[in-house]
Amino acid sequence: MGFRLVTLNLNGIRSAATKGFMQWTESVSPDCMGVQEVKAQAVDVNGKYDTVAGMNGHFHYAQKKGYSGVGAYSKKEPSDVITGFGVEEFDFEGRYIELRFDTPARRFSVISCYFPSGSSGEERQQAKFRFLAQMYPYLMTLKAEREFVLVGDINIAHKAIDLKNWKGNQKNSGFLPEERDWMTKLLEEGGLVDVFRKLNDKPEQYTWWSNRGQAWAKNVGWRLDYHLATPGIAATAQREYIHLDQRFSDHAPLVIDYDFVL
Repeated sequence: MGFRLVTLNLNGIRSAATKGFMQWTESVSPDCMGVQEVKAQAVDVNGKYDTVAGMNGHFHYAQKKGYSGVGAYSKKEPSDVITGFGVEEFDFEGRYIELRFDTPARRFSVISCYFPSGSSGEERQQAKFRFLAQMYPYLMTLKAEREFVLVGDINIAHKAIDLKNWKGNQKNSGFLPEERDWMTKLLEEGGLVDVFRKLNDKPEQYTWWSNRGQAWAKNVGWRLDYHLATPGIAATAQREYIHLDQRFSDHAPLVIDYDFVL
């Protein structure tokens, strides 16, 4: 049995669907899946992409059309669905959805989250820093109340092992010292676990490749997609893999199997 959890930045749910992501999901048969960058509205999703591989989807759409948006699919119906994390600036952008599965024995959540990218310029980088500053205490409060796995595109490569050209990217968004320090604080002081790295310490494990140049062909990638879990959940993680055989997006799906049942 167990619990199979997938995360995938779709870079547009309609685009990913034309490239076979729904069929692939059927073949993998996850219990839950977090998706990011849906880039659609309810009218585009309902009746087409709101159910995948026997899982019902729940979504947090951006107010701006064709932008951002996250979703979380689950075979089991959640006891509650939380959209947004209470910060208006980012909740308008559709960046956070949490499915709660609460029983008398356990309070557990799966969160799908899309962290801002700062690569388009200083204004967005400052927004990213504001997001990080708000997200840290939010997750700490949540951790005090329940177990969870946050999956998503974090838009930060934590260490040199997590991107090909780390020397040349130290002044670029996604590998800035302040961003990396935030991740370190989350994992050390904050006590969350980078589940993939718990299971796999090898280099060249990437989940995103630029569309420029020959990044994909040469595997010049970044590891931007994560499972960040509370320690009790992380301890049950057994297997991980990054799906590289097909491309649905500029990101690859990250699949992790956990040894518990919802």
